[in-house]
Amino acid sequence: MLDVLYLAHDVADPAIRRRTLTLEAGGANVTVAGFRRGAGTPVANGIIELGVTRDGRFGQRVAAVVKAALLLRHKLRGAKKPGIIIARNLEMLALANRANAIFGGNVPIVYECLDIHRLLLRKDFAGRALRGAEHYLGRNVSLLITSSPAFIENYFRPVSRLKAPTMLLENQVIELEDTASMQTARPRPPQPGEPWKIGWFGALRCHKSLKLLAEFTRAMDGRFEVVLQGRPAYSEFDDFDGFVENEPFMHFHGAYKNPEDLARIYDEVQFSWGIDFFEEGQNSSWLLPNRLYEGCRYNAVPIVMRGTETARYVSAKHIGLVLGQADSKTLSALLAEMTKERYLAEFGKVAATSSHNWIFDRADCQRLVNRLAALSTSDAHAASMQELSQTHSNKGGLL
Repeated sequence: MLDVLYLAHDVADPAIRRRTLTLEAGGANVTVAGFRRGAGTPVANGIIELGVTRDGRFGQRVAAVVKAALLLRHKLRGAKKPGIIIARNLEMLALANRANAIFGGNVPIVYECLDIHRLLLRKDFAGRALRGAEHYLGRNVSLLITSSPAFIENYFRPVSRLKAPTMLLENQVIELEDTASMQTARPRPPQPGEPWKIGWFGALRCHKSLKLLAEFTRAMDGRFEVVLQGRPAYSEFDDFDGFVENEPFMHFHGAYKNPEDLARIYDEVQFSWGIDFFEEGQNSSWLLPNRLYEGCRYNAVPIVMRGTETARYVSAKHIGLVLGQADSKTLSALLAEMTKERYLAEFGKVAATSSHNWIFDRADCQRLVNRLAALSTSDAHAASMQELSQTHSNKGGLL
């Protein structure tokens, strides 16, 4: 069995739990160590806490990583030597190198980077310094995992100096049951007199989307409502809770469990908001978000933004509604003539697309773990050969 040390930037992030479930379903034994994002964040049993970090506080997070590096030997005391170390995001890559040294320096490191932080793209000294840190910390990386081809095309290939092999691992829904028994989402047009519903689920961090949807629903005077559910990034909003509470056609229902609650929450909406302006023109234009796969898995019609990787992805599959400009007037024009017949046609296009585009099943989990286990085997073999070569060299022999 492959033993994995998973270093997490935020132990309460649902994405960390999904990755842990994926690895365990593939046959790995996973130990999670990482930071709490805020002092009030609970830590599940079995997780090794490394400290507390805060959203939007880059300097504080750097200081927390430095402190954690100093205490890491103590924190990992008693932990079994892993077969591989996975570092989620750049800050954890620094700790991965430290953990590797603690375990003897021959553990393969996997760098999992599913977002390109805006600081990495700056052209000033700060940007160059951060990219230099990524290059230095990534010198021992055996595999880079990322979730969108646009990240590779726009950052890792032309900008980043990382030399590691790259694996594309999309943000698909974990589906561990047999494909034949998967729940099939039904069409759900609203009853006469009820509004159409747009679901905006997951990481809620885009104030521009919030404002746009508020203006749109007011303009439509109740014909459309927006259902929000997930984890708001409160640092990105002046007053998220107060804003939503004052909007008559927007409703926030708190966090949900992924993947257990996905069928329920998507069954309550007809459309899925697949737009993110959080880092407009950069990360948000390149990513393929979790909500894209989640919504399409349950046949919610995706609404995406023209010119993004998400729009390219759905357009290639001939599904979804593409917003041409980021304003409520254009969104109103896109959706104003929505009828039951039009909705059913759009629903049918999504439903007709193979579910394997949206799910990551148990066989996929096993293939992933096998790929990671091969890193451990090949690195161990390389280390053994290097040691044997050194022994022969010391004796004056040649291999």
